[in-house]
Amino acid sequence: MAFAPYAISAAEWRLPPCARIEGDMLVVDVPPGDPGRFDEGYAHCELDVDLSPYFESGRGAVARVRVRARDISKPDRNWNGVKFMFRYMSEDGRMQWPGYQFPLGSFDWRTAETRVNWLAPYGLPKDGKATLILGLQGCTGHAEFDLSTLEFTSEDIGIPRVNEDFIVRYPASDAAHRRGTMLPGRDTTEDDIETLHQWGATMARFQIARNWHKVDDNRDLAEYGAWVDRRLDNLANVLEWAKARGMKICVDLHALPGGKHGERPGQPQEMAMFTEDEYADAFIDTWRRIATRFKGHPALYGYDLVNEPTQRRPVKHNYWELQRRAAEAIREIDPDTPIVFAANLASRADAFRYLSPIAMDNVIYQAHVYIPGIYTHQGVNSQPFSTSKRPLTWPGVDPVSGEVWNKDWLRRNLQPIRDFQARHGCRIYVGEFSAAAWAPGAENYLRDAIELFEEYGWDWTYHAFRESPIWDVDKEAPEGVASPKSKDMVPAKKETARKRVLLEGFRK
Repeated sequence: MAFAPYAISAAEWRLPPCARIEGDMLVVDVPPGDPGRFDEGYAHCELDVDLSPYFESGRGAVARVRVRARDISKPDRNWNGVKFMFRYMSEDGRMQWPGYQFPLGSFDWRTAETRVNWLAPYGLPKDGKATLILGLQGCTGHAEFDLSTLEFTSEDIGIPRVNEDFIVRYPASDAAHRRGTMLPGRDTTEDDIETLHQWGATMARFQIARNWHKVDDNRDLAEYGAWVDRRLDNLANVLEWAKARGMKICVDLHALPGGKHGERPGQPQEMAMFTEDEYADAFIDTWRRIATRFKGHPALYGYDLVNEPTQRRPVKHNYWELQRRAAEAIREIDPDTPIVFAANLASRADAFRYLSPIAMDNVIYQAHVYIPGIYTHQGVNSQPFSTSKRPLTWPGVDPVSGEVWNKDWLRRNLQPIRDFQARHGCRIYVGEFSAAAWAPGAENYLRDAIELFEEYGWDWTYHAFRESPIWDVDKEAPEGVASPKSKDMVPAKKETARKRVLLEGFRK
């Protein structure tokens, strides 16, 4: 379904002073200087649209347009730059901004796409209404949008909604509630495991990880396979050290064959195995190798299939189907070790709204909890320390929506996981959760999160132990540094409040 682009007249657009329509061309110019001169950095051209005709039987809406640009400066925040996005209020009463990620600098004509579908956090637009936005934000430069190519279509998402009545069964032999941390991306040492054991941790998540933010990595499958084998050599030792201490290890395939594609490092990027057969097959084969080597090991908590899959559009091999295939391949080799299955959108709680269980017992479903991201990740990468003049604290107030952030807010936003758990009787594992060391009230956030995980009976691993200084509970920001970065962090002079909360959680 589509409607003709010529049905949109120039009169239907709301344009800022820096934009104009010349024939079929929408032109936006923000000259060098202060990009904030236009409504605090917004040079938005807006068109109101009704997308409801496109949302039938699990389908979604897609907008496309041809764009070119020149001299686009580095934006104030990593999600800004050239804009082609929707803005809408979701059915759950949240604002959403799904958009296309453009490169910086100059680029020639390209087709940009942006989608609204049930893969989006919080759901579809209320009443089907949305605003399409073209323009620039937080940057300077020149962009042209060919309105003669602007189209709206409907597409099938291609992810099954199945097994809605399936109840997951588990062996009674290992019903223990587990608590721990992520292990560092480097080789884990016996001292790492001993320290966590002394802290009271009963599990840890072992990362098969490298170059997390790098784009187009792991393309050479022979090199990738050799690197994985080296990480598995370290894992073999870790499992023995954990076994001696009564701990469990979750095996996390963090770096995937083929890596990720994207315009800019640090942005949500599509996994190559979603679209390329050789990497999808290599993903399954990698898990066969891992299961063959470690099947039946008593210290195994589970095979953690994919770290933070993020799929927002139809692909050849979707995030759910790839995990199902990997789980079945593992089960042919190892019938007993639990499978850890990840939700979409980096395992965020909202993705549990449409997650289907696979028809397999002894599967644990994984969530990651970094909500609200503007609080937990303030000052991380290009995330600002504040989006307003008010400090971002916990408990606190959302500077955009005005919502009060507290334990009740967190409870409400974790509800999709609880609903999924109730429908399918499944175990839940929070593989990652954290707040930046310098976030005001980080210890309060961690305490609220852990108390809810304990109330719900979820296993959990804190992100992360002896990894990035941003999250390390033994590191702190030096006094007098207003906007600290990872390189500024120093060993804590005394036990941090975040560490006290973590140790209390281990002792529950």
